[in-house]
Amino acid sequence: MSAYAVVNPATGETEANYPTMEDSAVDVAIGAADAAYRGWASTGPQERAELVRRLAQLHRERRDELAAIIVREMGKPLAAALGEVDFAADITEYYADNWDKITGDTPLDILAEGTAVIRRSPLGVLLGVMPWNFPYYQVARFSAPNLVVGNTILLKHASQCPESSAAIAAMHRDAGFPEGAFQNLYASKDQIAQIIADPRVRGVSVTGSERAGAAVAELAGRNLKKVALELGGSDPFIVLSTHDMDATVEGAVEARMDNNGQSCNAPKRFIIIDELYDEFVEKFTAAMTACTMGDPFADDTVLGPLCSVAAAEGLEQQVKSAIAQGATLVAGGNRDGAYYEPTVLTGVTKDMDVFGEELFGPAAVVYKVSSEDEAVELANATNFGLGSYLYTTDPAQADRVADKIEAGMVYVNLVLADSPELPFGGVKRSGTSREMGLLAADEFVNKKLIRVAP
Repeated sequence: MSAYAVVNPATGETEANYPTMEDSAVDVAIGAADAAYRGWASTGPQERAELVRRLAQLHRERRDELAAIIVREMGKPLAAALGEVDFAADITEYYADNWDKITGDTPLDILAEGTAVIRRSPLGVLLGVMPWNFPYYQVARFSAPNLVVGNTILLKHASQCPESSAAIAAMHRDAGFPEGAFQNLYASKDQIAQIIADPRVRGVSVTGSERAGAAVAELAGRNLKKVALELGGSDPFIVLSTHDMDATVEGAVEARMDNNGQSCNAPKRFIIIDELYDEFVEKFTAAMTACTMGDPFADDTVLGPLCSVAAAEGLEQQVKSAIAQGATLVAGGNRDGAYYEPTVLTGVTKDMDVFGEELFGPAAVVYKVSSEDEAVELANATNFGLGSYLYTTDPAQADRVADKIEAGMVYVNLVLADSPELPFGGVKRSGTSREMGLLAADEFVNKKLIRVAP
């Protein structure tokens, strides 16, 4: 079987294989991207934006087809897959709408006479190493702003996403992008190293695991290439007070179960003030276990399979290890192939492995704390720092706690509020960059100073 294959996690069947590219094709692809960059960078930004807008339209026109592909590739429930295609279209359109803001000059107030501006110009060919969990959304938030600013893109998608990555490339071609401006590569690890080392490639963006990010960042650093990293997370969900526990629990479950629990910025550690702890655990456990698990194409399915049997086995081992080390299994803990039932753990302590791990699937750990300070301390007691969630009825407390949380994002009294205009990214081992929003367009540009005498 090829390294690139569509293996339906719901059935275990291999539905398609795609051959890994030949070594000679790698140099051809880089050359095509570099040649395309010469013309693409000199194309007017509004003209580039109009092609990006057409790309967004194609997402909408091919919505059903695109969604079905990722249900087969990684088990995402159909409703969620349709929502992801819509979000990818929204993100892409956002950058088409805001082309002037991300390509225009920024005047500077200077101490002497004359003028000074920062002018943003593209860097060149970029490599995007993308993950399987959001096959369209992750690509859109990397490629759309960079295409608008004038860079060209080489896409190395996850090995289990060959059909969706081919569909993305086809949309760029059908939208009218120049040949070589966006290319999908079925590349091996060795070939990725070859691409990163090539002087025609000017930057690398990675979304994925800590291990993948560290490996690519090492290669990029060795070759003095700009690298942007968006990695894992073990986001806290802090409840200090609430006017509506049912609504709070509903948000907690909705966020935890998003994408079959396989979202880097999903809450995974639930930190509950002691007077609300028992009620939260009872209602949270009931709501988690009530989630319908089954065929991801079925209308009533909330929880489909994990992306692979190996992923489900890994989560199963993490939970078993936690129990063996003294954690309490409140609910769940069972696996059937790639399906893993909703799971709730309590009694986790700092000496257990799971305390510092990311649970990538429908499993949650609930902690009890006795104060705001203890909640903040526990929230920050992780090597990750991607997102975070805070529920409180006290606005002053919300501002105070949000300021203390070590994360790239804090959402107060709401979940699943990602939006094209809001920057996404983390700190610590969760990453080094920002995607989405206007900040995303500054990751791979030359912010050139132009100083003019009077």
